[in-house]
Amino acid sequence: MKIDVQLDGRPENAERRAREIVDLGADGLFTFEGPHDVFLPLAVATAAVDADLMTNVAIALPRSPMHLAHTAYDLQTLSRGRFRLGLGSQIRPHIEKRYGSEWSRPAARMRETVLAIKAIFDAWEGNSRLRFEGEFTSHTLMPPTFDPGPNPYGPPPVCLGALGPVMTRTAAEVADGLLVMPFNSVRHFRERTLPAIAEGLARGRRNSADLAIYPQIIVGTGRTPDELDAASRGVRGLLAFYGSTPAYRPVLEVEGWADLQPELNVLSKRGAFAEMVDLIDDSMLATLAVHGTPEECAAEIVARFGNHADRVCCYFPGYPVDDRHIADLVAAVRASSP
Repeated sequence: MKIDVQLDGRPENAERRAREIVDLGADGLFTFEGPHDVFLPLAVATAAVDADLMTNVAIALPRSPMHLAHTAYDLQTLSRGRFRLGLGSQIRPHIEKRYGSEWSRPAARMRETVLAIKAIFDAWEGNSRLRFEGEFTSHTLMPPTFDPGPNPYGPPPVCLGALGPVMTRTAAEVADGLLVMPFNSVRHFRERTLPAIAEGLARGRRNSADLAIYPQIIVGTGRTPDELDAASRGVRGLLAFYGSTPAYRPVLEVEGWADLQPELNVLSKRGAFAEMVDLIDDSMLATLAVHGTPEECAAEIVARFGNHADRVCCYFPGYPVDDRHIADLVAAVRASSP
């Protein structure tokens, strides 16, 4: 099983940190669209490392499929065929209030975005004339001046982040890969994600070989009591943030914790973040994330996803993880993978 690790989003640090992460044994790097651009650190990293690179995720709804296609195509060339375009929809308040864009029918829009990007790639590869006419976007003009021509490494895979059954079905129907949301549990993955994947593949008349599954997991690791305590606090903070979001309630619902979501939401609106963290107990920590020594975390990661995926994305949120622990985690995952 391969391990992808998050790359610092600040472009000025990307080259140095990319080298450090790859030296730890990681197979790939991914960026998160937070306080910095999601693409620029990867562009910098292409000159520093020969590692797999992915946006995880680029928010698609405010962007044109043409913009996404051009950026992905260039990163595929710069990385010598090692780039994956990971896309996500975000939630309504961010799309409307942060990006100033339009929100409606997110799964339908994401489906069309993926298909439009693939149609653009197909035209650039010389396989067809560009004629994509959808409900939300149309692309029917591609003069030679704007056509980059075939990519020497082929078009990059297009992956879609999903949690709920509708978006998961959409990913399985049209995307090359599914980015399983990190706020998840074994039970939710088995009872809701896997059936939705099967349904989406059937709708698209595809089989399991057509869709790569990329689980994402929140990791709290350390060796000393102080390190493990800091890791626990960092992970609980992220779990509380995710849990406050109504869209993520189904994960809590499956585990019998549905009433926690509105309570966290009320606290988040008051800015009572310390109180939110206190509501994430040890059972939730162990169920929604992995926590322990690097070897204990590795064993749990392989137990959860080893039969469903050949690589995972690991997050180390809100605490200072020792690089040696990341290296030990990567080695332990490899050693215990089926």
